Amino acid sequence: MNGARTTPPILANKHHDAASVFTPESLLREAKRQKGGADINIPEICILDPDGDIVRYLKASGRARSHPGWVCYHTELQLFDEQGVTFGIVGCAVGASFAVLVAEEMFVSGCKLLISITSAGQIFPLGRPPYFILIEKALRDEGTSYHYMPPTEWSAISPALLDRLAGDWEPDDVPILRGSTWTTDAPFRETAAAITAMRDMGVHAVEMEAAALYALSAARKRPIICFAHVTNQMGIIEDDFEKGEANGAFDALSVVHRIAVRLNGDVGQIAASTEATKGPGSETYVITI
Repeated sequence: MNGARTTPPILANKHHDAASVFTPESLLREAKRQKGGADINIPEICILDPDGDIVRYLKASGRARSHPGWVCYHTELQLFDEQGVTFGIVGCAVGASFAVLVAEEMFVSGCKLLISITSAGQIFPLGRPPYFILIEKALRDEGTSYHYMPPTEWSAISPALLDRLAGDWEPDDVPILRGSTWTTDAPFRETAAAITAMRDMGVHAVEMEAAALYALSAARKRPIICFAHVTNQMGIIEDDFEKGEANGAFDALSVVHRIAVRLNGDVGQIAASTEATKGPGSETYVITI
C-alpha cells in the first residue's frame, strides 16, 4: 500500500459539475429497443411509493393500469386517476439509490413533478403515529446524495416549492407537519446513541430516501417533494407499523391530490434550489394538505 487514504471513496473523484457517461436517456433508449415500449410520455405528476401500499391498494381496487411506454428494467409504472388528475406511480423503490435511479428515469420520460411518500420512524415525537411530515430538509447519512452534491449536512426541498405549499388549506384535510428527517442507508443500525443524537438535533423522523432525492432535485433542477409517513417507533412497542385505513393509502392519495391541485399550472416551471429556508429545530407547525 502507498499509505492511508485521506479521503473516503464516497467523497473522492466525484466532479459534481461534470456530465455522466452513463445517462438515464441512454439506458431507456436501449430498454425501449429491447422491450419495444410505446413512445408515450408518462404523466407530469408521478409518485414514488417505497412501501408499495398505495400501489397494492390501487391494483386491488381495479384503479391501476400499466403504462405502455414505461420500459425501466427494474420497475413497473402504474397509472391511476384521482379526482380528475392522472398520476403515474412506482412502488417498492426502497432506499436512496433505488429511489434516485427511478426518479432520474421518470424525469426523462415526461415527469415534471415527483412526490415521494415513504414510511418513517418517529424520533422527535409530534403525536401518536401515523401522521405525515412534509420534509423540509434531510440529514445526508446515505451515499447517493454525495454523487450529486458536495458534502454538506443537509439537502433540502426547493424554496420555490416550499413557498407554493404555504397558505391555508381546508380545515378537515389530512394534517401535515413540517420538519426534518434523518436519511439512512442502514435501518437496522439505528442505534440508541444515533437516535439520541438525532433527537438532540431536533430531527423528527428517520427514513431512507429524502436526502438523496433532494440532492437530485438541486443538482438536476427537478421539482421533488418528499413526505414522511410516520408510522412507527422502530418496533420498540407492540402493535407498531400501523398506517391507518387501507394501509394508509386513502390518506396518502388525499395528500398527493391536494399537492397536485395547489401546483396545477406551474408543474415543470418551479426551479429547484439547494438553499434551505428553515433549520431543523424542535419547533414545528402544522399545515393541512
